[in-house]
Amino acid sequence: MNKIHFDKDHAAWRVKLYHIIYGADTRLGKLFDVVLLILIVLSIILVMLESVSSYNIKFHDQFYIAEWIITIFFSIEYILRIITINKPKNYIFSFYGIVDLLSTIPSYIIFFVGGSNMFLAVRALRLLRVFRILKVTRYIGESQKLISALKNSRAKISIFLFAVLIICIITGTLMYLVEGPENGFTNIPLSIYWCIVTLTTVGFGDIHPLTPLGRFIASFIMIVGYGVIAVPTGIVGAEISKDMSKGDAIKPFTCVNCGEKEHKISSEFCHNCGKKLNEN
Repeated sequence: MNKIHFDKDHAAWRVKLYHIIYGADTRLGKLFDVVLLILIVLSIILVMLESVSSYNIKFHDQFYIAEWIITIFFSIEYILRIITINKPKNYIFSFYGIVDLLSTIPSYIIFFVGGSNMFLAVRALRLLRVFRILKVTRYIGESQKLISALKNSRAKISIFLFAVLIICIITGTLMYLVEGPENGFTNIPLSIYWCIVTLTTVGFGDIHPLTPLGRFIASFIMIVGYGVIAVPTGIVGAEISKDMSKGDAIKPFTCVNCGEKEHKISSEFCHNCGKKLNEN
């Protein structure tokens, strides 16, 4: 966990709470994260069950009580996150701070204003809070690799998707000319919609070609669709492989303790003598 420099007037209890709430390297910190994760999952399950009319009618009171218990916990947690840091506005206006607030206030709005159904989706934002917990675990390194690969691939993927869009427009227009309104292709936008559905292998079946030429074009689009799915995956996979190969590259300096020259770029300690690299 990163070292945080607290103000002199930052009480000891606030420092302890900070390490429990924001950290995960202590027993209480890990316990806090586990409890938080359980409550997040339970709150999402409640949101889903409340959307089922039969369950909501039968267990409305139980759902209501459980929701308020979770909301009160999240409210206390939100307040504690604010009072345990030196600059509260950095948290309040951060991504996680906004998510925490939006996932907490719906119950209060429902209590004073009403209209519970419209806030179900907002309460589902609580699931985003899981990423805060994952952020302080060993998985953050892998997630950073994936994010980096996606960023490095965005130009190639954008060009590819643009080319796919052009194919859909051209093919959709062609299908409109081949099939026509009498076979369900009443306009070009609808034909483009059919092409996208077919290209992505979804195939709703609401409209389909009836002429031999139209079926031939549809068969071609279906085959191309497999490539549409595979190409972006291959692009991102290549970037991930490139990042992993960088991790196996050799560092350009020598261990000052034993003189060993070959070390992986991800190494922190010499594999020969165990001394920390770059340590004078």
